[in-house]
Amino acid sequence: MMRWSPAQPPRPGCPHRRLRNLLARELPFGLALGASTFRPWASASFVGARHMFPCALATGAAEDLLRGLQDRLNATEWHITGHIVADVAVECDAGPGILRIEILTVED
Repeated sequence: MMRWSPAQPPRPGCPHRRLRNLLARELPFGLALGASTFRPWASASFVGARHMFPCALATGAAEDLLRGLQDRLNATEWHITGHIVADVAVECDAGPGILRIEILTVED
């Protein structure tokens, strides 16, 4: 089993960069992606990664955008070779106007 380290490069074929590009296309106007991170994830049956994307809202309250964005991202067809998007969560983060999008991918 490969141990995770922020200093080591991601596993071969890690979809993080591709996922970030696809997510950027789906975000509504006025919502900007911040510095994203990912962390390897595994269960008894699957291997994948948790991808965290902080987003800043230019104007308005993040709570107003939360539900619509969650529905939109759940309905999105994510085409990532060798990986499947298993779950998408949109949450309000620490400050006003800050959202966090977390996407769980598993290897196909």
